[in-house]
Formats: sequence, structure tokens, C-alpha cells
Amino acid sequence: MESILQTVGSIGTGMIKHFLFWLLFVLFFVACTNKDIDKVKVSSNSGLIPTERGINIGINYTDSGYLKARVFAPLLERYSSEELNYSEMNKGITAYFYKENGKVSSFIKAKYARRDERNLSMLVKNNVVVVNDQGDTIQTEELIWDETRDLISTDKYVSIHSKDKIIYGTGLETKTDFKQPKIFNIKGIVYLNK
Repeated sequence: MESILQTVGSIGTGMIKHFLFWLLFVLFFVACTNKDIDKVKVSSNSGLIPTERGINIGINYTDSGYLKARVFAPLLERYSSEELNYSEMNKGITAYFYKENGKVSSFIKAKYARRDERNLSMLVKNNVVVVNDQGDTIQTEELIWDETRDLISTDKYVSIHSKDKIIYGTGLETKTDFKQPKIFNIKGIVYLNK
């Protein structure tokens, strides 16, 4: 009888140890798995990773052998996939537009730009300033440069400062030389005294 109790006792102790081992293993596995899933969720929400990255970049745009524009950016990150193909300039840009004779006709400065490589257009925003070679200035928060049509436009609030007046309005369209801008909804004109 005593040997039977010892056998049952040793089986019970072994089974308990075995059960406790597997219980701890399962609890440890579940705890680690939950933490890893949370890490995966965080990393998948962090966004796309750029395929290319450049610092202090200069890009020349030409058409039929003529320099059309030059864009300078302190940081350029290019993203490319089957769905997307764009470059982002988070630290701002300066873009110079050229006449056929090689002289600058106007320039744009902004704190952010994103170029759609497929549609050949660039969105610039945040403190956008456009100045032409005569000193006329556009100020707005967002512009789109359509490279194919050589056109800049916005549907946002704009102000145009020239030597004799300031025009305020919403929506604008002009060629990149900024010679004859069209404001779609003029809010006011202030004439400057000389």
C-alpha cells in the first residue's frame, strides 16, 4: 500500500510539475505574442519608407533642349510603388522658372512641396511666395504647378502685390512667368499712392 501511495504521489508531483511547466510556457507565449502584435501594428501605421533620399538636391527641368525650371530642396524623399510615385520635399523648396533666353522669369518659395511623378504636377504649400522678374508678388498658402501646361493655379485665398496696387481674392491661374494672372473671385483692390 505504501508503495502504491509513493507511486501515485510521484506521478502526481511529476504531473503537477509538467502541468505547471506547460502553463507557464503558454502564458509566456501569449504575453510575448500580444506585445509583438502591438509592435507590428505600430510599425505598419508608421507610413511608407522612401525608396530614395537626397540632401541639398537640385533638379533641372528641360523642354526641347531649353531649361524650363530649376528646383532646389534641402531634403527630397522619393516614394514609389504600383499605386504611388511621388517626391516629397518636407523642408521646403525654391523653384526658378526660365525664359527661352535663359533668364529667370519668376521663382516660387514654399515650406513644403510634393511632386506627382505620373501627372507631372507639383503641389507647393505653406507660406507660398511667387515673384516675377518685374517684382510682382503672389502670396498664398497653396499652389499647383502643372508642368505640362506651364501653369500655376490655386483655389485658395491669394494676394497679388504690384507697384501700384494690391489685389485680394480667391483662386488664381497664371503661366509660370506670372505676367497676366487671372484672379477668379476678387475680394478687394488697394491702390498704392506714389
